[in-house]
Amino acid sequence: MIVPMLDLQAQHAALRDDLNRAVAQVIEAQHFILGPKVKELEAAIAGYAHCSHAIGVSSGTDALLVSLMAEGLGPGDEVITTPYTFFATAGSIARIGAKPVFTDIDPATFNLDPGQIEARITPRTRAIIPVHLFGRMVDMDAIMQIAEKHHLIVIEDAAQALGAEFKGRRAGSVGHYGCFSFFPSKNLGAAGDGGMVVTNDANRAEKLRQLRAHGSKPKYYHKVIGGNFRLDEIQAAILLVKLSHLDQWTATRQRNAERYERLFREAGLRIRAGTVECWNGAGGPDLCIPAVDANRHVFNQYVIRVRARDELKVALQQRGVNTEIYYPVPMHLQECFRFLGYTPGALPQSEKAAEETLALPIYPELNDQQAQYVVQSIKACLPAISETQCVV
Repeated sequence: MIVPMLDLQAQHAALRDDLNRAVAQVIEAQHFILGPKVKELEAAIAGYAHCSHAIGVSSGTDALLVSLMAEGLGPGDEVITTPYTFFATAGSIARIGAKPVFTDIDPATFNLDPGQIEARITPRTRAIIPVHLFGRMVDMDAIMQIAEKHHLIVIEDAAQALGAEFKGRRAGSVGHYGCFSFFPSKNLGAAGDGGMVVTNDANRAEKLRQLRAHGSKPKYYHKVIGGNFRLDEIQAAILLVKLSHLDQWTATRQRNAERYERLFREAGLRIRAGTVECWNGAGGPDLCIPAVDANRHVFNQYVIRVRARDELKVALQQRGVNTEIYYPVPMHLQECFRFLGYTPGALPQSEKAAEETLALPIYPELNDQQAQYVVQSIKACLPAISETQCVV
């Protein structure tokens, strides 16, 4: 059996007629740039994220970049963030000339550890970018308390967490800015790149709208230097169709996560859910799985921890089970950030996560037979950790 990491064709098949109709309407109207569909999507996302304003932009990366630009950050400034994230988080900080300051993660959630932030704050610190990784929100109470104490801006990188909640508050609504990505693999994915910034501040929203259109206001008059960060009208039309299905897809992802846990237990595997430290001797678990807690985890990814992760990934691939590693090299050890001076061992929890984590298929269309095959394959291949041969 072949189990894909993500099956976008299955999603498209169910929505084909509605998507074709939405795209055709845009083409017929011939209004492609910042048209009515963009405005409609902005209003819908603002409501969904429990925010006052939403500004459509060209990608999740540009959402981060334009938020940093709106605050006037640049050379000499420092921004605290996690090293265990996609490159765009740290890359956007570096692109404006500011310095990324990396802080280690909580090993139980893979998110930024608030308890380590204050030790990284200097007179040059201007902002914090917490990342709601894999669809689970950071402890935003702790983040905002630190930010208020030190007068810092908070930009939520919620690229993987549209609809996630922490104590009833939606991702993107707690900080000064929230940044979403509509990359096709996200829980709400476009047919290409796209992004959104949300905020509850009207002045910030207006600044963002100005910056995304080359800094012009009115047209052809430029008081500030912006960029071409506009969300495409066709992508907005596609996303409007998909947004109406998002809560259903999220519920299915959550059920898929619960099914994985049940199947792992039924398979007789020793598992530990949401543990801080997995491996403590020969009596430890076979693998560690994400916990389902009271907060709304949208499971953009379903990430387990396994010893000998690389060997298991190869063995599963041989059985037709596709997996992904998010992320094999933490940001502080990337070659392009060598100038920051971090060395191996500097942020041990991030480095350990990069060695042990493996994402399993979790998309809404994953059926019971496929999920059972994934778990059966893991059970068959886990002995590879003990240097026995996986049954292919």
